[in-house]
Formats: sequence, C-alpha cells, structure tokens
Amino acid sequence: MAAASPWDAASAPNAAGLLLGHFVASGIVTQEMLNISKKSAPCFVNFSRLQHITNMQAEINEKNLEIELLKLEKDTADIVHPSFLAQKCQTLQSMNNHLEAVLKEKRSLRQRLLKPMCQEHLPIEASYHSYLVHLLQLAVTFIERLETHLETIRNIPHLDENVKKMSKALAEMDILVSKTEELAENILKWREQQKEVSSCIPKILAEENFPHQQDATTPPLPLTSKVNVQNVNAK
Repeated sequence: MAAASPWDAASAPNAAGLLLGHFVASGIVTQEMLNISKKSAPCFVNFSRLQHITNMQAEINEKNLEIELLKLEKDTADIVHPSFLAQKCQTLQSMNNHLEAVLKEKRSLRQRLLKPMCQEHLPIEASYHSYLVHLLQLAVTFIERLETHLETIRNIPHLDENVKKMSKALAEMDILVSKTEELAENILKWREQQKEVSSCIPKILAEENFPHQQDATTPPLPLTSKVNVQNVNAK
C-alpha cells in the first residue's frame, strides 16, 4: 500500500498535514500552491526519458553485437564447428591410413607396375557382359577416329581460310569443267570429220587407180571432194 503523501490534507492527519491545514486556514498558503507543488519538475521527466533512451540504445547495441557474432559463427561454421571439425579429422585420418598402407606395400606395388599388362582380366558379372561388349566397340571406334577428330580440332582456327580455299578451288573446277566440255565437243567434231575423210579416201583411190573400169554414163566424182580431203588433211 502506497504511503500517504504528507502534502495531501485529505490523507491521514499527521504533523505536516496539520501544519499545512493550519496554513491554508490562515490564508498563508492556498490550495492551488499545494497542487502545483505536487507536480514533478520537468527536468526530472527529461532525465528519466534520457535514461530510458540510453538503456534502449545499449540494448540495441547488444543485440547488434549478438547478430554479428551469429553471422560470424555461420560464416566460419565449417572451420570452427565441432561437427565439421570431426568430419574433417575423420577424412584426414582415412587418407593417412591409406597412405600408410601404400607405403607399406610400396615394393609390391612397384613390382606390379613394372609387370606388363598382359593376360590380365577383371571379374565382371554376367549381367554386364553385353554392356561391356558395346563399350569396347565404342572405345575401338573412338580410337580409330581419334586422329581424325584431333585433326578437325586443329583445323578449327583455320576454318575460314580453308573455306576460302575451297570456294576458289570450286570456281577453278567450274572453269575446268567448261573447258573439258568444250574440248569434248571439239573431239566429237574431229571424229566426225575423220569419218568423212575415211569414207572418201577409198573412192578417190579407186578413181585414180582404175579409171578404165568406170562406166561412161557414170559422171566422175566432183573435184570438190578432193579439195575437201586436202583441206581436212591440211587441218
């Protein structure tokens, strides 16, 4: 229960209350003056507010520090967290054991590496034999075409230059084809002319060697045939 205010005249009577009541009754002190004296001073109110703000700021700073610590712990969890450290230690221990086993069997491993890899086989289950055959076929095909693939890869930087060379070669090939066609037509014409000449030569020889066998009614061969034969021979 809150203690009675000595400034309140309505509270339980005491020495201060009786004195204040006497002052009010005599008119030395009015009730308004007593009421004003009850109000707390504004400076103390501001001090309490400032203290409250300071406490809140300190609490905020403390929370921010906790947040930063949590972020740091999250970022370095894989380094400092016990579970991660235990896992890393276990991995390192297994690697160490493996290296120790290799060092112990160093001589036998060296001998196995020096032995030729002939008459060796790997145990494979029967259900995987068909896949292994297919895999070997792919490997053989890849090895056969490996040099071609490597050559193609080497030629990739010179692809533009090779395309230009191919275009130039195609143009030259077109020119050669047209010249070949023209030459073939000339050869055919020459063959036709040779056939005509071959057909005319026996007649000319017959006229020159056996003129008496000719019939009087049969007109002689025109002179133009001889001229044609001479022109053809000249050609």
